[in-house]
Amino acid sequence: MRHTLSIVVSDQPGELSRIVGLFSARGFNIETISAGATLDPQWARVTIVTRGDDRTIDQICKQCARLARVRDVQDVTTRPHIEREMALITVNAEAGLPRQGVLNLVGVFRAKVVDISHAQIVVEASGNKEKVETFIEMLKPIGIHEITRTGRIAIGRLSNLEAEEDETDGNHETNETYESHQSYSSRSPN
Repeated sequence: MRHTLSIVVSDQPGELSRIVGLFSARGFNIETISAGATLDPQWARVTIVTRGDDRTIDQICKQCARLARVRDVQDVTTRPHIEREMALITVNAEAGLPRQGVLNLVGVFRAKVVDISHAQIVVEASGNKEKVETFIEMLKPIGIHEITRTGRIAIGRLSNLEAEEDETDGNHETNETYESHQSYSSRSPN
């Protein structure tokens, strides 16, 4: 099963390499990886998509949490969350009907034109993995010249966070809720 892991790590040189090294040393494959700043400039969020059974993913999370300068590790797969990725695609689009065909697809998929020449268009598509892949498949018969894609990023849904806060305020959190929202922390967040 595919899992999306969210790891908060110190924003210092070499930290991403240490996380990737942990995966590599244990024979775990990384499908996508994305890293970026958080609100606190001392910390970065790394989002990793990998495959494995629940036991394997649990071990990965625990081992990541043990790394120095890792603040928090979460498997967000089982929680309500939003995942997005982005693709920049250079597609053939001569003036006339070919260009109009590309622009029609851009409209249907709510993509954006970010650059244009006489013979090609660069489009930006973002959404869940399935939407981006479907858009790419629809563009293939027209003629794709180049593609670059980001890794997936994820964030918890707001409605879920508010429900958790209500449950915690009333001390009604159950073991089921705890297990499905488990976080592996090496130390408490500041």
